[in-house]
Amino acid sequence: MIPSSIRKVYQGVADRRQMFRMFDRHAQWPNRAENDSTALYSGEWFEIAQIEHNYMFDVLPPLWMRHDMFALREFLTGSVTSVFFALSIDGHQRYFHGYCDLADRTSPGCMRAAIVDRESRPVKAMTREERLEHIWSSTHDDYRGYAGERFAERQRGMRTVLFYGGQRGTVLRLLDELTDAEVSAKLPVHLRYLPDAMAA
Repeated sequence: MIPSSIRKVYQGVADRRQMFRMFDRHAQWPNRAENDSTALYSGEWFEIAQIEHNYMFDVLPPLWMRHDMFALREFLTGSVTSVFFALSIDGHQRYFHGYCDLADRTSPGCMRAAIVDRESRPVKAMTREERLEHIWSSTHDDYRGYAGERFAERQRGMRTVLFYGGQRGTVLRLLDELTDAEVSAKLPVHLRYLPDAMAA
């Protein structure tokens, strides 16, 4: 499970606690120290409040600044670091965090364009991928992980979540294999009935 696209990983505005949790959503990834996790993080983004944006700006001197974005000096993995955005979208100032791979100099600009495109849509909607990413982001570490030896070899390393299966009790399920009904059950009520988006 190594995603590579620019993707929204949380619906709503993350508070400080949620922001810090999502900075390392993949802390449990097996053999993380031995494997290059650049593609695992690169392209992830979510919305934050202005106070969190300003807090992160004051933590360390930025690696670089542009009129609507700045990059953290400390890299998460390889050439991937946090980039914070202050963007005017539909006449409102909004704030975002994203992981950009600075080995590609176009990465911050591409992420900026993807965020503006995604958040400028007139109808609030979610793709299946966004629903799964939100479930992963909002599930406590004790209830999510990565498939190990109990799973078929082709499934090992894929993301898992605990799911209450009624009479079967709580079962470990592959995140990508949850049915639409199971996805809906794992989402908070205010996100369950949003229309499906064709693309994000």
